Amino acid sequence: MPQNGKNHEYICSVETAINEIGGKWKSLVLCSLKDGKLRFSEINNKLPDISQRMLTKTLRELEKDHIISRKVYPEVPPKVEYSLTTKGESVLPILDSLCEWGKKYGEGEDYLED
Repeated sequence: MPQNGKNHEYICSVETAINEIGGKWKSLVLCSLKDGKLRFSEINNKLPDISQRMLTKTLRELEKDHIISRKVYPEVPPKVEYSLTTKGESVLPILDSLCEWGKKYGEGEDYLED
């Protein structure tokens, strides 16, 4: 079974994926970055319900897991841009599938055909 950095053995690979990209904000941050680099304020504007504290925490976690990269430009005031890494880009088809699933089953379609 896959393990995280703390020698925790996951029950299955889904747990690994959820640990890396799960939660409301991580997936939404990734979706906001799918069209290219953004600054903190631009991400915050795309996600108006997220607090700055939560956005900072989410960005740090995604960066720690090598899903996004953070580039600091040496200028005053400092300019920081966030973008998807190759690992982050590999998640986009999964998020697109979740989006389609949400459109199909989250909008009241009758899916109880058992």
